[in-house]
Amino acid sequence: MEQENQIKNLIEKIERFKTSDKIDLSSKEDLAIAVMNLISLEEHLFFTYEKTGKEQYLQLLNEVRQARKKYLAEIVKNPEGEIWCISKHLLATCMRLMEVGTKMLNENKQKEAKDLFEKANSLWNIFWGLNLNLLDIEDVAREEESDKKASVFDTLNKIIKKILDCCRE
Repeated sequence: MEQENQIKNLIEKIERFKTSDKIDLSSKEDLAIAVMNLISLEEHLFFTYEKTGKEQYLQLLNEVRQARKKYLAEIVKNPEGEIWCISKHLLATCMRLMEVGTKMLNENKQKEAKDLFEKANSLWNIFWGLNLNLLDIEDVAREEESDKKASVFDTLNKIIKKILDCCRE
């Protein structure tokens, strides 16, 4: 019964969101992908600094970090507690899972690639669920404790897929 109420509340939030027209999700999705790449640049600049010891890589890292913070702030509005960091790590993990999945495809490991892509997509949807206020962090904790097949995240994945239509202008 509690799970049915969660799903009903989620659907109500999404319906209100869809009729509000307050956000250009296509641009926000592009911005989220840019943030993912900035996170990756931060990592590469760190490792390059460690390998070379050249201070200019630290300077570049700081500049890239400032850009990442600026653009992430355009998506993550009024974060409470750790939502800012959670959002950053959701994007970073999503990106890495996509990269590893792509490598698996190149190695003809279709099943492994699909599993990684599915996990990346779930993290992407959790990111949007949190940042569009469609999902409360309490729902995430509750869902991790649940063993049920049809979860609020399954529903969220289906609904977010409909909302985040990158072809809509």
